Amino acid sequence: MLLLPGAWLVVVKFNDLPADISALDLHTMTDFWMILIIAFGLAMDCFAVSLCIGSSPALYNRRSIFRVSFHFGLFQGAMTLLGWLLGSTIVGLIANFDHWIALALLGWIGGRMIMEGFSRNDASPVNGCDDPSRGSRLVMLSIATSIDALGVGLSLALLKIDVLGASIVIGLVSLLMSVAGMLGGKKLNQRFGKKVEIIGGLVLIAIGLRIVVTHLIA
Repeated sequence: MLLLPGAWLVVVKFNDLPADISALDLHTMTDFWMILIIAFGLAMDCFAVSLCIGSSPALYNRRSIFRVSFHFGLFQGAMTLLGWLLGSTIVGLIANFDHWIALALLGWIGGRMIMEGFSRNDASPVNGCDDPSRGSRLVMLSIATSIDALGVGLSLALLKIDVLGASIVIGLVSLLMSVAGMLGGKKLNQRFGKKVEIIGGLVLIAIGLRIVVTHLIA
């Protein structure tokens, strides 16, 4: 077989490389795709809740979109990091009742959205205490949608994966999915009106029930 001098150089250089470099690259890529899949899985609740918030007729501004997406992304990333920092003992204790906390928060806010959907006129503004894109309601939604990230942070630590990098990826994906949810909620409201807000409240309650059922059968 005829090889050009340059080809010999390539072969020599390739053979001089450590044997585990290709395996290391493959492992890194596998970790990245696994983190990305986990991030989208965690962001599904953020997307659904953002869809519900965006369906509120008064939340059609950039500030609301920024507040919701920023908080959801921040809490998802921070909870992942917190799960790693707390360790298996604390996370194990919290896991005994965290799903009930999520159900209580989502159920309470979902119930409020249903009542507001039945009682409020389409043209009436959302006041500060009823606005789910600000204040304590936004914080509660952020906590409820990010509780699962605690266990994810612990799992990533046990797998010896860069938890800080994973937290950033998870936070960014949740942020982007929340923006998409808010924009999608606006479109739904323009088409279906205040009925979407009632459906949104039911969806929040359903998400809370899903979290509880998932934990109970796990």
